[in-house]
Amino acid sequence: MTALRASAITVRFGGLVAVQDVTFTVGEKQIYAVIGPNGAGKTTLFNAMTGIYEPTSGEVQFAGRSVCLTFSTRVAVRIALSALACALSSLIALNVQDLWQATIIDNYQYAQPFPWVESAHDCFDALVGLMRSGGAWTAILGGVAGGGAAAVLWWRSRRTPDLIARAGVARTFQNIRLFNELSLVQNVLVGMDHRMRAGFWSALMRLPRFHDERKHFHSESVELLTFVGLADRADYAAGSLPYGLRRRLEIARALAAKPNIILLDEPAAGMNPSEIVDLMTLIRRVRDAGTTVVLIEHHMRLVMGVSDRILVLQYGRQIAEGTPAEIRANPACVEAYLGTESHG
Repeated sequence: MTALRASAITVRFGGLVAVQDVTFTVGEKQIYAVIGPNGAGKTTLFNAMTGIYEPTSGEVQFAGRSVCLTFSTRVAVRIALSALACALSSLIALNVQDLWQATIIDNYQYAQPFPWVESAHDCFDALVGLMRSGGAWTAILGGVAGGGAAAVLWWRSRRTPDLIARAGVARTFQNIRLFNELSLVQNVLVGMDHRMRAGFWSALMRLPRFHDERKHFHSESVELLTFVGLADRADYAAGSLPYGLRRRLEIARALAAKPNIILLDEPAAGMNPSEIVDLMTLIRRVRDAGTTVVLIEHHMRLVMGVSDRILVLQYGRQIAEGTPAEIRANPACVEAYLGTESHG
């Protein structure tokens, strides 16, 4: 079964094409590597898959479905209300002084209750008068601008990282992003946030549900730390860990979301040879536990040692895809990394 399918993914930033027409498929419980020289577009591809960037074109599917909000009646109503509010605001802004005069000043009487009903009626009449005297185009333009802005905002937020995470996709980053002041257990608990169901009032009133959930997730956090070999440091501050162990903690936090797919962005960066061997073992254990692994990595020993299939990028383009043996023997891949000899 297919865990991830990327179809003709293209990402443009103005005139710069960072990723162009990249297509690949990752099977379930597979270790899939994305490699290429610096600037090849690997992290941009990850960002496009996880909702940080919106692909300019192409589609990403997880377990056979696209993860994005669908257009609904509720969305249409929200866009229409935004358009109406902006149209009204534009009309009021056209001549706010006359409206204030007609609705407030003309109806105010000293030491008398303010006539709200009459004021509202006069406000409506004043708005109708503005419409008849040329304000209709202002209202129309304001409504179009407001509705268009609401539509663009919905389009940009229909495929966000939180939706991707809830769909069973977790990731780590090239630069470690831990909460250094928090303990290891607390960092792992952060990754469980979208799985927690005890709400605001349960936490405020310290209801039994809150305590039961807290105990359950704390126990699960310790199990994950045991899985990555950090249980003996569970109460240490994350900032006190050496670099290699912080990478392990970041993987534990990603696994806390119970993902079907985990994306690792250069997990071996900064590690020594011994730590890299341990990381290879951990990646295999993650796969054997039932989680599909997609990784970006420059360390070829790790890539060739754990990957089932490899995708090679150069200048944002896909130049090869296949097994480690096929990639190792591919002249285009050798050229991308080592260049070609010039004979004059």
